[in-house]
Amino acid sequence: MRWLYHTAVAVGRRAWRQLTSMRTALVLLFMLAVAAIPGSVLPQRNVSPEKVRTYLDTHRQWGPTLDRLSFFDVYGSPWFSAIYLLLFVSLVGCLVPRFRGHIAALVKVPPKAPRHFDRLPAHATVSAAAAPGDAERIRQVLRKRRFRTAVREDGGVVEISAEKGYLKETGNLVFHFALLSLLFGVAFGSWFGWHGNRLLVQGDDFAFCNTLLNYDEHALGAQVGENDLPRFCLRLDKFNATYLDNGQPVAYKADINVQQNGRESKQLLQVNDPLRLDGANVSLLGHGYAPVLKYTDKYGKVSTNVAAFLPSDTLLTSQGVATFPDVNINPQTKARDDKAQIGFSGIYLPTVPPDPSVNSSAFPGERDPRLMLQAYRGVLGFDAGAPLSVYTLDDRQIQAGRLAKFGAPMMLKPGGTGTLPDGTTVQFVGTQQWISLSIRHDPGQPIVLGGAVALLAGLLGSLTGKRRRVFFRIGPGGITAGGLPRSDYPGFADEFDEIVRTAAPAASVPEQVAQTDTVEEVV
Repeated sequence: MRWLYHTAVAVGRRAWRQLTSMRTALVLLFMLAVAAIPGSVLPQRNVSPEKVRTYLDTHRQWGPTLDRLSFFDVYGSPWFSAIYLLLFVSLVGCLVPRFRGHIAALVKVPPKAPRHFDRLPAHATVSAAAAPGDAERIRQVLRKRRFRTAVREDGGVVEISAEKGYLKETGNLVFHFALLSLLFGVAFGSWFGWHGNRLLVQGDDFAFCNTLLNYDEHALGAQVGENDLPRFCLRLDKFNATYLDNGQPVAYKADINVQQNGRESKQLLQVNDPLRLDGANVSLLGHGYAPVLKYTDKYGKVSTNVAAFLPSDTLLTSQGVATFPDVNINPQTKARDDKAQIGFSGIYLPTVPPDPSVNSSAFPGERDPRLMLQAYRGVLGFDAGAPLSVYTLDDRQIQAGRLAKFGAPMMLKPGGTGTLPDGTTVQFVGTQQWISLSIRHDPGQPIVLGGAVALLAGLLGSLTGKRRRVFFRIGPGGITAGGLPRSDYPGFADEFDEIVRTAAPAASVPEQVAQTDTVEEVV
């Protein structure tokens, strides 16, 4: 049993040394980057579940296999979490001993001068005879150059050891600790953060309040529940877009009414200038148009629908649908005619092009708008219980013949009215603006920001720091000097020559300053 215990301990120590080596940390960092690729290429269930369902329906062979391997939930998968955790442990185990060693090196005085200066990469005879006060003068010269110095005297011989350049190792440690803080900040934001997307139509009286049911798409962190979301409501009062003559947008400005903590305030929302609410940031992503349609059924009932159309190009040519499921109901019998639900599939052009055969807008602003509509009559599919998109008609109903085209296509101006074959009418009243919002809370952002700044500072220090040592020996035989670079420093020979000349300005030129090479230690 004792043999088994010692074997287990030896294997554990060997495994720990391998895990906490810098080589292993680099391999794990590379593996983390490779593991994140599927999360960028494939749709993710916590961001866009509809796209995941579409992908699975389209790729019936590979889709289920990828789903079982958590490729549609990469950042929450066990294998990604394992790599992330191993990288974190590896960095901690690698950096803590280095940090302790670096602190110890900063506290210790510079080491004793080696016995033979001529074995150092740079050495020189400064003076053939020493004078009183030489040791203090040389020490002051080194101190002015920000060298850490130590003076030792033994048998009438004074030795000065000087060291400089710990910024390199300090920067290196700061860089790696900053990388560690980045990993922690991302993980902390993933655990305690949340985000969601919402399309908000102008004029809706606080149609959006911050609850999960009101989001088009949302994702909560592992430690966040629905009751943890901050309470606020938003209303779009006005939206203004400015464009160049070629249709390129110049500015988007949205006037938002915010209700939070019992107070109501008006805020201006712009691109790259989010609203910073208590517990959430609201960013403007895009905008479009929502045509307003009035449908009058054969019993004279008027129904109004405001349907957001989604842009299909940069000139805001938009497509969408408007549905009227509760029409053509007999007011006396309360019964609806069989297959009498109405839906319209349409294309909205903010500015109709000169060529009528081109179904694309000529400008993103509403200079001469047109709405092309195709009516469909039948069963819209809302009663089936299956989830349906609000931007397209149910293709399954069309394929089954339960929903069919009804009448010829219509092109309407604002205020125009079209008549269907059964005598019912549809009126294009006009449009409302809509904006798409990204609402998120990421408590790891300050940590990531601080880590990024520290990472750049550490990298700068690591690249610019040059660690080196300089030694002087003052005795009856005169003054000699030696120098040792502890890192790659091509300019050390010139610096050593300048230090020698400054320390003994009346002395002769140093006998020899050898070409500098990187040497770890000379004793």
